[in-house]
Amino acid sequence: MMYSSYGELCTEVYDLSKPINPTSSDVKYYIERLSHVKGKVLEVGCGSGRVLIPLLQAGIAVDGLDHSIPMLESCRSRCKELNLSPHLIEGEMHDFNITSQYDSIIIPGGTFQLIEGREQAMRILQHLHACLSPGGSLIMDLFIPSDFNTDMTITKTYETSNQEVIVLEDKRIECNILEQKMVSLLKYEKWRDGSLIKSELQRLPLSWYGRYEFEFMLKELGYQEVTISADYCYKNSPTVAGQMMTYEAIKAVDVNESS
Repeated sequence: MMYSSYGELCTEVYDLSKPINPTSSDVKYYIERLSHVKGKVLEVGCGSGRVLIPLLQAGIAVDGLDHSIPMLESCRSRCKELNLSPHLIEGEMHDFNITSQYDSIIIPGGTFQLIEGREQAMRILQHLHACLSPGGSLIMDLFIPSDFNTDMTITKTYETSNQEVIVLEDKRIECNILEQKMVSLLKYEKWRDGSLIKSELQRLPLSWYGRYEFEFMLKELGYQEVTISADYCYKNSPTVAGQMMTYEAIKAVDVNESS
């Protein structure tokens, strides 16, 4: 494989830059929206537990799914320190296997936008629909980028607890407004005493969807009661690009099953 996909250095930077914070606006929003769910919840793209762990601490029965082994290992380590023991699944969001349906599936933080191509996106939404119990909810964050500069390069440094430094260079290499897609190249370098000891190269795609486009996609696949909430305020209508938009949709209840 030419590129790393959420490898060890990426996971370390993620944990350093995005610590667990139960009071963050998105975590508080998901706790509120899931507080009525009586059955199991699945977080798709749980990573190292930034959202999953506060949900568990709030008493929500949530499983985690991620394709990255380093991310899942970090999540397990964090959970062990907090005496939590969630069910974590290694798998891709388009073909993971489950033994029973979930009452809610969540995809926070725009993780769904890492999927490339509308066909693949539709297949994933269809698979998630099949994994929901009737009346279950799909809740996910999306945003429309507002900066389309193809010459953008950002460099950041992160100091570790082992007196090492990780340098992250984030360079945008593609921006196709017609296809609603951009790609960045992320280079991670870990240094100790002025010597490079490890590096990773990650290709990071980002797709985006028009506000109404995504609503139509959900409805086409049989989701109902679609609501859009901006900036983690329920049913607060979005007004500008760049706002985080949280979509919530319901899987219809089979009339024959409910009678």
